[in-house]
Amino acid sequence: MEPEIYYYLERRNDLWHFIRKNPEWYRQLSRNDESIAELQKESKQYYGKTLPQRLEKTQQNIQLIRMIMSMAGAYRD
Repeated sequence: MEPEIYYYLERRNDLWHFIRKNPEWYRQLSRNDESIAELQKESKQYYGKTLPQRLEKTQQNIQLIRMIMSMAGAYRD
């Protein structure tokens, strides 16, 4: 693996941990340095940081807040 890629991964803890959990990426980066963009994409998907995943999580949080508010309103009555 190129030293620049290694130092980049050391600075990005999320990518570093992703590679530790998926060692095939270490081998892939050792063979092809240009696959760093693909690694970032896969890492975002793994950690749930893509836009659709974040929107779904926000929607679930809003539903939870609505449910709590309705329960609190029913409790007061």
